[in-house]
Amino acid sequence: MSKSLAWIVWAITAVLLGCFLVWPIGTTVQRAFFEDGRFTLDYIREVFANQIYREGLANSFLLAVTTTLVTLVLALPLAFVADRFNFPGKRLLNALILVPMILPPFVGAIGLKMMFGQMGSFNALLTDIGILGPGEVIDWLGRGQFWGVVVIQALNLYPILFLNLTAALANVDPAMEEAAANLGCTGLRRFRRITLPLIMPGVFAGGTIVFIFAFTDLGTPLVFDYSRLASVQIFNGIKEISGNPFPFALVVVMLASSLLLYLASKLAFGRGQHAMVAKATTAGGARDTSRVTAWLCTAGFAGVTLIALLPHIGVILESFSDDWYATILPRSFTTRHWESALGHYLTVPSIVNSLKYAGISVVFDVVLGVAIAYVIVRTKLPGRHLLDALAMLPLAVPGLVLAFGYLAMTQPGQIFEAFDPGKDPTLILVIAYAIRRLPYVVRSAVAGLQQTSETLEEAAQNLGCPPLRTLRRITFPLIAANVLAGGLLAFAFAMLEVSDSLILAQKQQHFPITKAIFELFNLIGDGKYLAAALGVWAMIFLGLTIAVASKVLGRKLGALFRV
Repeated sequence: MSKSLAWIVWAITAVLLGCFLVWPIGTTVQRAFFEDGRFTLDYIREVFANQIYREGLANSFLLAVTTTLVTLVLALPLAFVADRFNFPGKRLLNALILVPMILPPFVGAIGLKMMFGQMGSFNALLTDIGILGPGEVIDWLGRGQFWGVVVIQALNLYPILFLNLTAALANVDPAMEEAAANLGCTGLRRFRRITLPLIMPGVFAGGTIVFIFAFTDLGTPLVFDYSRLASVQIFNGIKEISGNPFPFALVVVMLASSLLLYLASKLAFGRGQHAMVAKATTAGGARDTSRVTAWLCTAGFAGVTLIALLPHIGVILESFSDDWYATILPRSFTTRHWESALGHYLTVPSIVNSLKYAGISVVFDVVLGVAIAYVIVRTKLPGRHLLDALAMLPLAVPGLVLAFGYLAMTQPGQIFEAFDPGKDPTLILVIAYAIRRLPYVVRSAVAGLQQTSETLEEAAQNLGCPPLRTLRRITFPLIAANVLAGGLLAFAFAMLEVSDSLILAQKQQHFPITKAIFELFNLIGDGKYLAAALGVWAMIFLGLTIAVASKVLGRKLGALFRV
């Protein structure tokens, strides 16, 4: 690629991200800080002075911290065991650990409510074994909405942290740990003093994604009716977006909080790049252990996986149940909801809409993502590292903040008024999906280019093949598997995007799948069963996608979830 063409790619990326990443955020900031052209801090002050907003922010922060800690407690031991020991069923359990990612958290919340609701499975079990008397129930989720959201988020997000930690542990030179052991530093002390500091960048990379997601998650609190969160307060304020500046101020506070916490964590943990000699200096990798220890590892992995799959089991059972009320399992089963889910007036158009939105967005991501990756890896462009940072920036911006920004910049009188989602959200949803998922394709293509030698490209160019033709005929076929993996992930996660879909799709004929699931869940009658069935269809689709991507990328899959 010529230097001029590389600069064109750089400029296109900067313009697109400027218009559809920086501009929506800037519009939100402008509405929060300016009144009739006059700068003011009144709205921001009111957010902190208002007890309701203050409580929402405090709950959101506490929720994010708790979810991140619970996720770390789940992921760190599993990653360490997977990296250091061989045990029965390791290959299968390593594959199953990705399963929680195939269901949006708010869909899993539907299944969990059937299990732990007042007339759910758990209360029925306690009644059957005599702990609860006839007619006596415990409102588990009513009393513990906060912990219900934490559990669902942690069980859905811990694979992201697991992927980052296993990649970080794989890069640790075992000679450093052996040297510490030879000096008498063993066991937990060696892990705390040697191993943990070495993998801290991996903890930071995965933990940042978990924290930002939990801090701004919208769908799960809505399903649990947990309204005392900033994200839900923002969602409820959309109806007054044209005349009420406080939702804008609340969005700005959430964005500033996310960025400040990210920067603080980056300064504290993200810069710790400890130098290590080549791993070949000593034998590393997983080792065999005693039979008892091996089976304990298997039991630990299987136990966490089973707990993580409870929401999925709940959704699947609910999708097949004909009557599930105050019993451990459904009284009878039917496939009626599965058939109805593919014929309901809400579901069929939503599937078509999601395929359209996600399909167009992934074409955009593949074209731009491969071009960006090529500039980053194959050129010496002075600004290529900044380009890499720009391409990954969407991962650091909460989806809720960006979706609200799109809504703000398309209001009447704004420069992007023609994109108004109230009329037709197709264009703005395609843009939102594409911008949010661009990092997946970039990281996948970068991984492929780094694994591919430049000699074949140089040979083609020495024989007179122009750079663009070389890229099309030589380079792209060599990295096609990586691009396919990134493209599939971008497509799948766009299909199941929550924040953009709930906020930007405002009319029934434009609903994507996730908005249809949410609307079905709130319908009286069979709505929740249809929502569960549609959720299972989505789960199957995303599961197949992640399986293919994992097969292609292996441990590099974790790099797709790294800020």
